[in-house]
Amino acid sequence: MVVERRVTIPDGVTATLDGTVFTVKGAKGALVRDFRYPGVNVVIENGEVVVTTESTRKQIIAMVGTHTAHIKNMFGGVISGYEYRMKVVYSHFPIQIKLKGDIVEVNNFLGEKKARYAKILPGVSVKVGNDELTLTGIDKDVVGSTAAMIERATRVRDRDSRVFQDGIYIVQKA
Repeated sequence: MVVERRVTIPDGVTATLDGTVFTVKGAKGALVRDFRYPGVNVVIENGEVVVTTESTRKQIIAMVGTHTAHIKNMFGGVISGYEYRMKVVYSHFPIQIKLKGDIVEVNNFLGEKKARYAKILPGVSVKVGNDELTLTGIDKDVVGSTAAMIERATRVRDRDSRVFQDGIYIVQKA
């Protein structure tokens, strides 16, 4: 049984494969990812990226779908990019957010004296608005990971989370 998934290379995008290293170049920039996995083959032919396996194991068949999704995300990133909007929610103490290089500093979270920090991964730009953060980048994994780290930095500890719903939360993904 051969499992095969095909992804058409969009117009304006250049895709190359060097061994297992897949490179995509488009209007917004370039992305590189290594698709090395035993039993899964990635090939470019006739303007399509073909991901195949001859294995019958569920884990390897699932990895074909995972590789296909990553390739589609790479194409989407170099064409239009990704944007995550985060909302600053507070009811007890006003949260103050500052950007310091590649770190987001969250002050006065639940009245705490110490600041909380979240790292901004390379390739992500963060804009701080009035009670809103906007994260943009071309790599969906990196933008999502940065949003998750900011959300996790404002996790409520040692209090009832039903009462204290303060934090910074993802409200929109585009």
